[in-house]
Amino acid sequence: MDERHHLTFDTYEEGKLSLVEYLHRVVFYITPPFSAEEFKAFMFGQSQPYPRMIELVRELKRSHGVKVAVVSNEGRELTVHRLQKFGLTEFVDFFIVSCFVHFLKPDADIYRIALDIAQVSPERVVYIEDRFMFGEVAQSLGIRGIHHTDSDLTRAALASLGLAPNT
Repeated sequence: MDERHHLTFDTYEEGKLSLVEYLHRVVFYITPPFSAEEFKAFMFGQSQPYPRMIELVRELKRSHGVKVAVVSNEGRELTVHRLQKFGLTEFVDFFIVSCFVHFLKPDADIYRIALDIAQVSPERVVYIEDRFMFGEVAQSLGIRGIHHTDSDLTRAALASLGLAPNT
């Protein structure tokens, strides 16, 4: 199963397979002791919010009126689930997700698409990313980056850029 996952997952995240197709290739090519619906419910149940970061981004938007974009690698069904479950559409302006645009981070084109959709120049963007290399790729395009390791450090990094949220 691990090999099948590694061979197929990027195709799913790029939006070229549905979750049903992915699961058929990776899990249900044999008959496991659980149903596809049980497995999907388990997968969706693993989605957990990061309340401190959600609130930080909400505060940043309220305080500075910034546009908020999410650039993410993820499959369509999980993306839609999280957008709805965590109320992300209430404060995020754009979702540039691999399953929608058919590019995966660290491909620089996903960041270029984000810039085009938001209609901003790279130097006007602050990109918060927990994977260092993805931040490096964004920075190579002139985007200012913050390597996120925890919400307090990210809050301090934003403040150092003049983007302290007014709490």
